[in-house]
Amino acid sequence: MNIRRTLIAASVALSLVPALPALAQTLKAADTHPAGYPTVVAVENMGKRLEAATNGRMKIQMFPGAVLGQEKETVEQTQIGAIQIARISLGVIGPVVPEVDVFNMPFVFRDIAHMRAVIDGPIGDELLQKVTDSPAKLVGLGWMDGGARSLYTKKPVHTPADLKGQKVRMMGNPLFVDTMNAMGGNGIAMSYGEVFTALQTGVIDGAENNPPSYFTANHYNTPAKYYAQTNHLIIPEILVMSKVSWDKLSPADQALVKKSAREAQLDQRALWDKSVADYTAKLKAAGIEFIPVDQKVFFDATAPVRAKYGAKFTDLMKRIGDVK
Repeated sequence: MNIRRTLIAASVALSLVPALPALAQTLKAADTHPAGYPTVVAVENMGKRLEAATNGRMKIQMFPGAVLGQEKETVEQTQIGAIQIARISLGVIGPVVPEVDVFNMPFVFRDIAHMRAVIDGPIGDELLQKVTDSPAKLVGLGWMDGGARSLYTKKPVHTPADLKGQKVRMMGNPLFVDTMNAMGGNGIAMSYGEVFTALQTGVIDGAENNPPSYFTANHYNTPAKYYAQTNHLIIPEILVMSKVSWDKLSPADQALVKKSAREAQLDQRALWDKSVADYTAKLKAAGIEFIPVDQKVFFDATAPVRAKYGAKFTDLMKRIGDVK
């Protein structure tokens, strides 16, 4: 009886203790883009929403400009939970989640509007879930608009023939190197941080990226003054969370993080459109020559790349093509 009375007393005492508030959390977020860049600002806004929704219990501390390392390092830190949230390119996810490589193929999207319709719909949701379900130890939160990538070179480019003999930096994925080779150039895999010096010293003759990156990386202040608007790659970027950190959140907080991430996805889009317009104007004012090209010529030239890398995505590519 004494034991029973003791248990009852303990139970009553516990019921009188007020529930402990959930612990305050500061989520570390990393981005290789500089402060003020659309992806950075969108995640900062996401943090403000989380802070408001939780009365300050959850916050995001943003580390832009690769201060926590380049993408390979930030992904590794996110996988072990040292970083909670990261904006990363699909190139570093492809080896672990092969399905996302479908977005990496040249001209898989007709234009930016088509890409946005795909990532906002069922296909975008399915690929986020594949990232979450994979062994990558990452949770897919949402998509970011990485814009359309075009060529900037030391000599003007109008057709694939103009790229003959030109060494052009590509992201370090065989698919991208093959894309440049198919377009007529000589694709060179190189880390982003090395491009400026390589352009200055003649190690490469050009690179490819969107207008905001071309400007903010200062690549326009090299001999590569011609911007051929090929739009050969339209690659969304992904916002991920560490699975280690995600599993520590309550279901309610997980839902809140996902909701705020999707809002950040739309925030970034509006910021991105303004950024492209602003930086295009700045590049033109700096003397950069924008060259309109016949994209179909480059589309046709890259058909072997889509055949080679898209063979395993035949059904998915058809579904992407069918999205209006």
